[in-house]
Amino acid sequence: MAEKIEIEKASSSSQNLICPLCLDIFDEPTILMCGHTFCRKCLKKYDLTHQDIDHMVCPLCREITKLSANRVDDLRLNVSIYGFVDDYHAKCGGMNSVLEMNHKCTACKFQEDAVSFCRTCNNYMCDKCIQCHQRLSLFEGHEIVSVEDVIEGKVSIGHQCEKCSIHKQENKDMFCDDCKVRVCHKCVLVGHKAHGIKNQSDFEQELRRKVTDLAQQCAAKKAELEKNIQNIELQRHEVHTAMQKLLADVRQSYSIKVKELEGNLQDLIEQINELKRGFEDDLNILKSKDRQRIKSICSSITLVDNDRLGHLERDSLSAHNLLCDELGTMLKEVTDRTTAEVITKKAHEKRFNPADASCLDLGCISGWDPKLETMKCIDLRGQMVGMTAYTHTSVAIVYGINTRGIDIIDTAGGTERYTNIPHDMHGYGDIVIQRDSESCVSTGTTEAHMYSPNGSRKATINVSRTRYYLKLNRSPSNEIIIANGANKVYIYDPTGSTLKHTVPTKHKTWQVSSTRSGLIITSSCHLTNPNVVTVYDRDGNAGESLQAPKDVYLYAAVDEQDRVYIASVDRKNRKVVIRLYDLDGLNLKERVEFNALDMTLGDNWCYLVSLSPDLLAFACMKKLYFIKVSL
Repeated sequence: MAEKIEIEKASSSSQNLICPLCLDIFDEPTILMCGHTFCRKCLKKYDLTHQDIDHMVCPLCREITKLSANRVDDLRLNVSIYGFVDDYHAKCGGMNSVLEMNHKCTACKFQEDAVSFCRTCNNYMCDKCIQCHQRLSLFEGHEIVSVEDVIEGKVSIGHQCEKCSIHKQENKDMFCDDCKVRVCHKCVLVGHKAHGIKNQSDFEQELRRKVTDLAQQCAAKKAELEKNIQNIELQRHEVHTAMQKLLADVRQSYSIKVKELEGNLQDLIEQINELKRGFEDDLNILKSKDRQRIKSICSSITLVDNDRLGHLERDSLSAHNLLCDELGTMLKEVTDRTTAEVITKKAHEKRFNPADASCLDLGCISGWDPKLETMKCIDLRGQMVGMTAYTHTSVAIVYGINTRGIDIIDTAGGTERYTNIPHDMHGYGDIVIQRDSESCVSTGTTEAHMYSPNGSRKATINVSRTRYYLKLNRSPSNEIIIANGANKVYIYDPTGSTLKHTVPTKHKTWQVSSTRSGLIITSSCHLTNPNVVTVYDRDGNAGESLQAPKDVYLYAAVDEQDRVYIASVDRKNRKVVIRLYDLDGLNLKERVEFNALDMTLGDNWCYLVSLSPDLLAFACMKKLYFIKVSL
């Protein structure tokens, strides 16, 4: 009797120690925030498909568990279940041979040793039960095999049916597709009449077929991805070859330019030497003239300065008198002290004028001409107050109280009403569509409502009142981000039920976006003048604000590659310029200023949204523009 009780305890307790994912006894049981437990290795496999988000969704209840840097490794072990698993292994370790070799009768309550097994009833039977089984016509046609054949593995008996916990003698041999539980035929009559009921074996076969089909699809997808990886590596080789050729072209151009510059240098050196020789010749001529004058003066004074002048005859005296006059005239000649300085000044005035920078350019890389192009301009049916991405080629436009409603508009101009929210709402402030098609809609200055895809309200978000409507966005991990014109930003979990962060801001914030790494991009829009765009982390640390000139308003959008587009709207000059920035820590580094766009501007209030890396949407008042980006 004691052995029987221990076996029953081991069997029943093992049912509570099964991992829902691998259907085996727990291995390192790890608990999620919702309380559900799984094998750690199973959670690691499950997490491999969700590496792009910072949380885990429970496979059973869909509740969210926040993950740290080490992800699953930092989750807590379920100590209680861990102990039960150890106890189970300790009890079953010495009992397995008994369970395998000494099967007990499951057809009666006496637990005698089984001699046969009925594959139709799925029961072990003792001598007495097998006699009754063979006598009664009720069991005619049942397939009976010996326990020896079962033990020796000559026949397979499958899994023994679990008994119903309500109707103790009945097997759970059916499956309720609505409730996702196994039931007996009495349970079907009592609590599952209108439900979809399947025979347990049919359900298992259907599930096996489904798993087999998925396995085949996985194999096909794996083969497809491996083939694609091979193609990527092939393309990598092609890119490497192209870049090598590009580098060789640049080096060749550099070599040619260097030779040209060296030749130009020699020409310039020769010109300088020629100028130097010219200036030297001019100075030598001046020097020679002065030396000649000195020689003439010396000769003249030698002739006229004679002790015998008093004894000269008249003719000689006249000649000397003439020489004296000539010498006097010679001495009166002004000495040229300026010509040499003029020559020096001319030398100093000579300048090297470098050629225009383009003349020294080694060339440019062709194929990179960043620009924007307006693909489509659409007239809206009313004044726009909000906009969000709906798909990669469409947006949801929110209209003000006079027009009401939300439209879905695509790049071809197709328009349809968004019907996943009640139509009797007083007015909308903004909307954001999540990846699972749930939506969050602000209806005033203090409230935003979460709606399921079928239009039922799931939660209400309450925010401190200001004079402005709540403006919404979502992070890449589906968090709800809210701005309301205050000096702060609110970040809620994807369900809208928990306020995760309140980020203080230096300026009043009217529009907000988020990067994959969790940085917050804020714009004060028309709330401050001059207008600013600032990058914050979740702790409120900020980079240097990007400031617009007076009466120019900035509207920011982040694309899926964490590049930041900023539309600079100058209503006075009716001009819109969009620039692309890269994130440098908490600062914005300008990368491209695109060509100015010709747009109709009706109000200060605008919206800029990135739909894909090569498509933007810009809306202002009653106009919507789809803009193609070429980088």
